[in-house]
Amino acid sequence: MSKGTSTAEARQWTIEKLAEIGVVLTEDEKQQVEVADMGLGELALSGLQLITYINNERYCAKDLVLMPGQTCPEHLHPPLSADNPGKMETFRCRSGVVYLYVEGEETPNRKASPPAGCECYYTVFHEIELHPGEQYTIKPNTLHWFQAGAEGAIVSEFSSTSHDESDIFTDPRIQRLPVES
Repeated sequence: MSKGTSTAEARQWTIEKLAEIGVVLTEDEKQQVEVADMGLGELALSGLQLITYINNERYCAKDLVLMPGQTCPEHLHPPLSADNPGKMETFRCRSGVVYLYVEGEETPNRKASPPAGCECYYTVFHEIELHPGEQYTIKPNTLHWFQAGAEGAIVSEFSSTSHDESDIFTDPRIQRLPVES
């Protein structure tokens, strides 16, 4: 995918990549694939594509699909109330390689880098490299960001209820809204 990838191209690419690993989507689900460019207009660099299978008052399940080198920008899932410490999520790599960065000791010789020109908005550099079948759990209120390897990546996310509109991004330019078709 190129820098000028359209929403329709990203949606179709996502559907095809999921099919390649055996994920069957209904026609309705294909229409529900979300393309999120984070309001930056640089989808192939910053953003992701996702399908939410369920998100209710108890739990959430999604597949996150990233194009080669695509980055989901640094953010955290804050506490929402005294009873809700924020979203906890487990990422399980299904295809490709994903480089996940979380709070902790900085990893020397990291394998991924923030998108050019956005480096000042990335502050955590403890690297977790996930290959198919590997998973990692991110605790609530933990800064994190992730980037696909050279072939792209598919990550299944299992979490407590998702409130994407409450996510706090390090980059103040980000708007966590889907791109209009």
